[in-house]
Amino acid sequence: MSRLPLLVRILIAIALGILLGRILPEWLVAAFTTFNGIFSSLLKFLIPLIIVGLVMPAIADIGRSAGRLLLITVCLAYGSTVLSGIFSYGISSSVFPHLISPTNVPTGFNETSTAITPYFTLAIPPLLDVMSALVLAFIAGLGMAYLNLPRMKGVADDLKKLIENTIAVVVIPLLPLYIFGIFLEMTRTGQAWHIMMTFAAIIGVIFAMHIVLLLVQYIIAGAIARRNPFRMLSTMLPAYFTALGTSSSAATIPVTKMQAVKMGVSEEIASFTVPLCATIHMSGSCMKITACAVALMLMRDLPFTTPMFVGFVMMLGVMMVASPGVPGGAIMASLGVLSSMLGFGEQNCALMIALYIAMDSFGTACNVTGDGAISMIVDKFKTGPSVIQAEQ
Repeated sequence: MSRLPLLVRILIAIALGILLGRILPEWLVAAFTTFNGIFSSLLKFLIPLIIVGLVMPAIADIGRSAGRLLLITVCLAYGSTVLSGIFSYGISSSVFPHLISPTNVPTGFNETSTAITPYFTLAIPPLLDVMSALVLAFIAGLGMAYLNLPRMKGVADDLKKLIENTIAVVVIPLLPLYIFGIFLEMTRTGQAWHIMMTFAAIIGVIFAMHIVLLLVQYIIAGAIARRNPFRMLSTMLPAYFTALGTSSSAATIPVTKMQAVKMGVSEEIASFTVPLCATIHMSGSCMKITACAVALMLMRDLPFTTPMFVGFVMMLGVMMVASPGVPGGAIMASLGVLSSMLGFGEQNCALMIALYIAMDSFGTACNVTGDGAISMIVDKFKTGPSVIQAEQ
């Protein structure tokens, strides 16, 4: 099983949870419920550490390289990520209520409606709350960037490696078992089939949104660069399909850079913007997470407002910078704001993870293809052939 891609393992876990939910004896279901409770406590403990361990060195790295083109690239990437989230919220809040009506929500659908009691629970209190961790990451990251603290930077880099390895070696391998337990429990309470049918409907809408997002990005880039946006987008298709296969922005960097140069971006600018955008430009990921969050809040019949989601999206844009280079890294980094700003609990976080990973490759493809549009815009702001070397 460990040799299978994460998406395949997640799909197998969901299918087995639905198929075995009515068959397995209650004592065995209770064992999985007990594991889920412990794993959920571990996740809550890790969320602040993920924020500190990943956001802090990311801010330090960006701050140390401060320059005119860097500032332009970061602003474009953050703006694209936030606007894609707001666009996603606007479409989702308009369309999803027609797909997820209160009459279709099973009676008792909430995070406490479980008929299975775990054998025991294990509380693992987090060292910090989410906002404290985020403020600490900003203060420490900016301090390392501008005060030149090499020893502290070394500790931050080691902490980043520790957190990334914890996610890759502990959290990600156990996710299929965790999601299996969630769907096992939901099948016992009659919720699983409704949730899967709802997810199938919203996945189609999300896929259509990410196509529209790419068209908008390239129409804007084409207008600024005075080039044909559709020809530019077609040139970037090899990067899109490579990302579909790898599900990794980092692994797709060579192809993204090559196609950006073929599109007309200078070699110098492409070498600078493509690796940077692979880390900070997460428009596709932000769009997916926002849409899935709206869907789950409608399924739970929870009230939400536009100001609430605007604040959520702006904070999510910051959290996307911390996405580690492992499958599902973006959703893991965003769990903190999902729980603190939208009030998501254990079951909704597990559903968010499952739904996100089911579309992970499409989000990554959207991210890296959009990097080409940003590279083209940045290329129009260059002041000379050696601008980057001069600023660095």
